[in-house]
Amino acid sequence: MSSGRRIESIDLLRGVIIVVMALDHVRDFFGDPTASPTNLATTSAALFFTRWVTHLCAPVFFLLTGTGAWLTRARMSRGELARFLLTRGLWLIVLELTVMRFALQFNLDYQVTIITVLWALGWSMIVLAGLVWLPLWVIVLFGATLVLGHNALDGLQAMPAPNAPPTVLARLWAVLHQPGFLYRGDHAVVRTSYVLIPWVGVTALGYALGAVYRWNARERQRLLLRLGLGMIAAFLVLRCADVYGDPAPWSWQKNGLWTLMSFINTTKYPPSLLFLLMTLGPALLLLRAFDAGTPQLLRPALVYGRVPLFFYVLHFYLIHLLAVAVSFLRYGEVAGAFRSPDLRHFPMSMPPDWNVGLPLVYLIWAAVVLALWPLCRWFANLRQRRRDWWLSYL
Repeated sequence: MSSGRRIESIDLLRGVIIVVMALDHVRDFFGDPTASPTNLATTSAALFFTRWVTHLCAPVFFLLTGTGAWLTRARMSRGELARFLLTRGLWLIVLELTVMRFALQFNLDYQVTIITVLWALGWSMIVLAGLVWLPLWVIVLFGATLVLGHNALDGLQAMPAPNAPPTVLARLWAVLHQPGFLYRGDHAVVRTSYVLIPWVGVTALGYALGAVYRWNARERQRLLLRLGLGMIAAFLVLRCADVYGDPAPWSWQKNGLWTLMSFINTTKYPPSLLFLLMTLGPALLLLRAFDAGTPQLLRPALVYGRVPLFFYVLHFYLIHLLAVAVSFLRYGEVAGAFRSPDLRHFPMSMPPDWNVGLPLVYLIWAAVVLALWPLCRWFANLRQRRRDWWLSYL
């Protein structure tokens, strides 16, 4: 399969995953702001699995970011690729702190800034801009070391005292490994949720994965199958042993379903080794299945997969606008939809009875995805017809 054109199976997996991702973001805006979906003491099975299935999303985005960088080598020199990754990475960081912050909060007061996925994707691309000059085996070793070894750092804590400003070391650790505050003042906070060490490792491994798209289909599919099954098997063995790979152990619960929930309730912030094995294993199996052909039922998802950043930005604005409309219809006022004065009121200030319930969350999710499909198709066709440089940044 030529790497000089788009790989349909990659676009399809990215498209399916980005549709699933939107479900979690609709729940963020319309669900119960006080509920923790992964707290087994308070959650429901429906809420838990609604959250759990979206765990697949972030690992796939980082993995395929690296894979896409490898495929881009077919039309760029190594130097051009490094410059593209550097500038696109910086652009994603700027988007995170401006366009996406406004999409989440609809205000410019910067009282609360939570740094999320585009920040980490941007830095991962910047690091990859340097890695592309190295032999592929070195990149694999680098990525595997970060993914397999970062949980050995879990015991290193750099958290400041409660309500104290973060130290320089705490800020550095909040960027690299332990989500925390970059700034905490009387009237503003800046906090990371996506840290770099594990996510940079996933992106580096994704870059190496791109090399298999030079192989013939049979060999590629065999490797994807073995890697996927191997990761799932490694997850099961390590999770049963409970000695390394996740700081939160599982335990026997009141019945089989809840025991299963405890078993797969791994740590996302930062993503533990077990979290990554649990999510990337099935993702590689999906990639293998899609490599054999695109199911007709899933073909519409290709549109989203070809313009993932475009969909990502727009769907947050649409979800938040819908929250404004619902606030007006239910309460006759919209001020809360524009206020996020502290972490408890992120991404907006919701009334105590705001939760619309999971069935309506799913309905709103379907409406958002369907509403954006024509715009995404238009933009995908525009990118196919034209080669303007700026289109590669959207």
